[in-house]
Amino acid sequence: MSEVAEICSQLLRIDTTNDGGGDGPGERRAAEYVAGLLDAAGLEPVVFESAPRRTSVVARVAGDGSSSARGALLVHGHLDVVPAEPSEWRTHPFSGEVEDGLVHGRGAVDMKGTLAMTLALALDWARRGVRPKRDLVLAFLADEEATGEYGAGHAVERHRDLFDGCTEAISESGGFTWHDGDVRLYPLAVGERGTAWMRLTARGVAGHGSKPAVDNPVAELARALARLADHRWPVRLTPEVAQLIDGLSRALGTMIDLDRLDEEIERLPRAAALFRGVLRNSANPTMLDAGYKVNVIPGTARAHVDGRFLPGQREEFLETIDRLLGPKVTREFVSFDDAVSSPADGLYDELAAALLAEDPGARPVPYVMTGGTDAKWFARLGIRGYGFAPLMLPPDLDYFGMFHGVDERVPIKGLEFGVRVLDHLLAAPAADTDAHPTPSP
Repeated sequence: MSEVAEICSQLLRIDTTNDGGGDGPGERRAAEYVAGLLDAAGLEPVVFESAPRRTSVVARVAGDGSSSARGALLVHGHLDVVPAEPSEWRTHPFSGEVEDGLVHGRGAVDMKGTLAMTLALALDWARRGVRPKRDLVLAFLADEEATGEYGAGHAVERHRDLFDGCTEAISESGGFTWHDGDVRLYPLAVGERGTAWMRLTARGVAGHGSKPAVDNPVAELARALARLADHRWPVRLTPEVAQLIDGLSRALGTMIDLDRLDEEIERLPRAAALFRGVLRNSANPTMLDAGYKVNVIPGTARAHVDGRFLPGQREEFLETIDRLLGPKVTREFVSFDDAVSSPADGLYDELAAALLAEDPGARPVPYVMTGGTDAKWFARLGIRGYGFAPLMLPPDLDYFGMFHGVDERVPIKGLEFGVRVLDHLLAAPAADTDAHPTPSP
């Protein structure tokens, strides 16, 4: 088994479930394993905790000075994973089982496979005596699958010095193969929608369930949630999404009509999967909490909503939310992060070139994520983020379905491809004569 596959399997065996309530096992065991590999690569990992067992690791790799004027590049990823119910899986989600050329387990794609690529590359560089062309900061963080407060948030607020000099960053959700017929698209994330997780509260008059309600907060909240769920948000074509659609048009050899995007989604379902979720803002009710006995009208009802908004759309989004909720329902943020975006040039061009070096038939396109990542935290330090976790995938593997899905898995050949792409991207020019990392002994 290749080194990257072995590291991925070992990481998947460590349960780092993040249930959002702080009751999970935490990231400590995974962080200790990562720190051991970084130490073996000759680096000096810094390990810190924001709370018991909520552990992160950061290490700096000195560059050769050839690109020092550009500042350091942050390569970050998260150690935690979302919950998984073993009875629903074909293999146990924390087995790290290797079968038929695939590594199975919760986090294989999101995102322990990517962490394994970074670690395998660091170990390979140590054996070959390779240095990066610019300083690298490698960060393995807790809590991304919740609010990030115990991971990237804590790192940014309490350990800011570890990221001194960082100007750009790469992380998850970009650089993967997306097949559309014979065309191999590689979306490179240049932005992501903003996050507005909201707690809604309706207050009314408590009373007996058998009597006419004076002011029933459950009914008021239900009507507000129905208005949110039924609302058809208008298309708001941002510059980043327009770039994506233009890139898709050129790659596929067909013009995508910007004035008829809903119809184009039906005509081009594979390509449209890359942009249909970022044409509009959204607000999805996800949790309800009301009442304590069937014959009692409660005085309070609450719900949670997952709101997402496009770059530049924050004010319109919030105004629409308030109008739909009405005067009797109040909102407060459980988590709020503005949308972020980065230019589709400069580092973006280097990401595309690294992919093309390993797959000459690749068609890189700019991409905007529907969800969010820790890039939002690092944006507070002025660090421009890109989604780049290179992964070559076969046509029959549902990449998007792997995220938080059942039977999550990743191809070993895809991981090995990712290590080579990262080597092309990060290694100093002198290492280009040995483009492929050496296999482990």
